[in-house]
Amino acid sequence: MTAIPQDLKYSSSHEWCKIDGDTVIIGITDFAQSQLGDIVFLELPEVGSNAEREKSFGTIESVKSVSDFIAPLSGTVSAVNESLPDNLERINTSPYEEAWMVKMNITDTAELDTLMNAEEYAAFCAAE
Repeated sequence: MTAIPQDLKYSSSHEWCKIDGDTVIIGITDFAQSQLGDIVFLELPEVGSNAEREKSFGTIESVKSVSDFIAPLSGTVSAVNESLPDNLERINTSPYEEAWMVKMNITDTAELDTLMNAEEYAAFCAAE
């Protein structure tokens, strides 16, 4: 079983969210990186761009496939992990620490209720 930190929230498209007030830090889960395999390319959104919940706001390319990076919440991108595109292996080795991808100011806190807790996400992954 892959790692599922208890203090994070999860989307059905396998992004994790660390919530800090109206700011959220987003990356892809350990389950997602294990399904993708070695990451070879990453396209992140621009700082200042708007993200819409459940819409693509980036691309993750692995040796196996190309996947959309889906916004788990709506908001404005306030920061991106600038070092990540030059250190893609971090996505596979440290998905929850070094491989955060985006920081975003969320616009609708009610959307937080659409995310899963660790227990719900574990059950979701087990069913996939």
